[in-house]
Amino acid sequence: MPDGKPPFRADQVGSLLRPPALKAAREKRERGEIDAAALRAVEDECIVAAIARQEEVGLQAITDGEYRRAFWHYDFLEGLPGVEGYDAERTGFSFKGATLKPRKVRVAGRLGNFGAHPMLDHFRFVAAHTKRTPKMTIPSPSALHFRFGREAVPEAIYPDWEAFYRDLGEAYRKAVRAFYDAGCRYLQLDEVYLAYLCDPEQRQNLSQRGFDPDDIIEHYIGMINAAVSGAPDDMVMAMHLCRGNFRSTYVASGGYEPVAERLFNDIRLKTYFMEFDTQRAGGFEPLRFVPKGKHVVLGVVTSKTGELEGKDAIKRRVEEASRFVGLDQCCLSTQCGFASTEEGNALTEDQQWAKLRFVVETAAEIWGSAG
Repeated sequence: MPDGKPPFRADQVGSLLRPPALKAAREKRERGEIDAAALRAVEDECIVAAIARQEEVGLQAITDGEYRRAFWHYDFLEGLPGVEGYDAERTGFSFKGATLKPRKVRVAGRLGNFGAHPMLDHFRFVAAHTKRTPKMTIPSPSALHFRFGREAVPEAIYPDWEAFYRDLGEAYRKAVRAFYDAGCRYLQLDEVYLAYLCDPEQRQNLSQRGFDPDDIIEHYIGMINAAVSGAPDDMVMAMHLCRGNFRSTYVASGGYEPVAERLFNDIRLKTYFMEFDTQRAGGFEPLRFVPKGKHVVLGVVTSKTGELEGKDAIKRRVEEASRFVGLDQCCLSTQCGFASTEEGNALTEDQQWAKLRFVVETAAEIWGSAG
């Protein structure tokens, strides 16, 4: 992490709880009581305030909190040429104790292009309102495939899965380059499904849908590498892995061992935000595969509850991790964002900001600096 480049010793995944004013404006927009411009004005105001709070607690990586999104993934995917979103009768995907809104996406035409995506302007807005490092988060390409398979990718458009994987990878390569051209130098792919594939139940479900889990891992790595190929050397690309984060619930369990060696050595990016806040993510042993020159942002602070962990406990966790990967290769964050969807996790905004300040303070005590 030379010259103050990301990842930072104290970093963040990206999403933040939506403030009441923003939630109210979105509800008014859904009812047709205000227009898109009025909603955007509220979003702008709330994002500027969130940027100021992030800076005030000491973060160096600054996001828009994903305030303009309803979902961490669908909003981006719907902006890809050839993809459309729609309201479904059922969600088709369940968390342990909570149900998503029945929103889905599907391929409506050939992929491979990337146009004037609205999230390019979302990034530019953050960059214009902070002197620190603006960070952008987008879903990994696997988000268009894992949950729904053929329901999302009609055989009439892509009878050959290989062509789908190739075209989607190319669309992401162009997307990464477009964000770079917009000024982005810190881009994160939210790749939850490789973590899901550490769960025997999720692997079985995938097999029952006609996919070989090991073959899928191969294709996901290929698409991620296609995306990374669009990043010039001065762009830091990160990957975030977790096992589900919706209203403080989860989907999957299981340590990283089934994917670790390939995750760290076959994927051509250098920064990994990894969930480690509970035993569901397993131990730190898989970090032994992390090669020199790569960094792991240890998500040992939870974003699912508001209770603050003890600093000594977090320091012990970081020390445990350092038995398998160099301490100089480690950073600190929460295991996920605070609001993967607009509903948000079960804690207050004050608790959220206290968590982020706690990350900054603890990182500074471990490494001598949070930057």
